[in-house]
Amino acid sequence: MAFHEILFPLDIALRSSGGPERRTDVVLLGSGREERNARWAHSRRRYDAGYGVKTLDALAAVVAFFEERRGRLFGFRWRDRLDHSSAAPGAVVTPQDQVIGTGTGVQTNFQLTKTYGGAFAPYSRMIAKPVAGSVRVAVDGVEVMAGTDFTVNMQTGVVTFLAGHIPPASAAITAGFLFDVPVRFDTDFLEVDHAAFAAGVIPKIPLIEIKP
Repeated sequence: MAFHEILFPLDIALRSSGGPERRTDVVLLGSGREERNARWAHSRRRYDAGYGVKTLDALAAVVAFFEERRGRLFGFRWRDRLDHSSAAPGAVVTPQDQVIGTGTGVQTNFQLTKTYGGAFAPYSRMIAKPVAGSVRVAVDGVEVMAGTDFTVNMQTGVVTFLAGHIPPASAAITAGFLFDVPVRFDTDFLEVDHAAFAAGVIPKIPLIEIKP
């Protein structure tokens, strides 16, 4: 998949709008009851970066970013202002934030994930774009060291334990991290009315999450 490991301008992204989307079929029966079926196993996020564009300089930066990505062709990193950490909002990342697996004594690779909910039907989301330098990992509650005990692939979110440091059987593997969302522009045309922009009308800059 064509992807550029570059972050969309953060000052613009932090003033954007958007969130997760799901696809559910709802069928109304003759009795008045309904049946529901989830067509997607995973949510997909959509954003509008236009809300963050308040100046001509910001608009020019987005146009340049759009042109370099060739419109919808190349994906890029996006920082979701609401959901970009393994920890609770406002909390500091710790190596015990998220359970990412259980040791077998031979398994070396563990995918970063984030779990939402827990009482009824917790949802596990794959995290493919961690922020460099932010990943902390623990084995049975004891933090291990990046570079010595494990490495992290920043393009896939896979934690790999190094020889001599493979987690033993039944050991809980946990991690904490910051992360970005892989997205692309959801348009090949950025329409900007300069007169309207000067009057305070924001342009629409749609983005959509790329699923791994």
